[in-house]
Amino acid sequence: MNTTAKRAARTTAAPAAAPARREPASQRARAYQGFTQQILSGNIRPGQFVSQRELMTLLDMPLGAVREMIPRLEAGGLVKTVPQRGLQIAHVDLKLVRNAFQVRSLIEREAVRHFATSVSAAELETITASHQDILQRASAEQPDTTLLDDAQAVDWGLHDRIVDALGNEIISEIYRVNSLRVRLIKLEQSVITPARLIPAMQEHLRFIAALQQRDATAAVQLLEAHLDSARNRVLTADPIPSP
Repeated sequence: MNTTAKRAARTTAAPAAAPARREPASQRARAYQGFTQQILSGNIRPGQFVSQRELMTLLDMPLGAVREMIPRLEAGGLVKTVPQRGLQIAHVDLKLVRNAFQVRSLIEREAVRHFATSVSAAELETITASHQDILQRASAEQPDTTLLDDAQAVDWGLHDRIVDALGNEIISEIYRVNSLRVRLIKLEQSVITPARLIPAMQEHLRFIAALQQRDATAAVQLLEAHLDSARNRVLTADPIPSP
């Protein structure tokens, strides 16, 4: 084979190997997303111990992907390795509650200021309608079986949307990891019921109304009041141990 032919062969063959190199990263991402969904569904609990092989089964992922995911979980404070016992899911204590809600408040205050000037009137109307639908369903004599899941999707969907509107992937990633900590806190300390979600939806509607008026200052104040209420609902649900 002459030199030109050899170069052509190398150029042609190189792209074929690329998918294989990307696969480990793809599996890590899938494993992390699976872990996230397990927290959201309540299948992984605060303080729980779990082995790598148990995670393999739970996430339906190979051991290599699970092992590569663990440093990311440890960096986010979602798990820690305990010698002789395995991986422990983040334990809920007063320090975690204080830190997680402080991070949430810092990010969301800045985000809602931006959102007040960037969100369209049409989107705010859609957001308002989704909240009013949840309130109507929650007020029914017999709330439907999907109400709580739908309410959580509307609740967290709004907060995620506000943060993502900043257009800053670094902030969005920090916020998503912190949201998992908040979810763990709520799994441990707060049982969501129709009666509990009604005040949260009403608090949302108040700061959505400020957004519709393009009043960023009022929106920030009402958001802060909502986050304070969420933290207080957690703190008054059951005693939380000190760190």
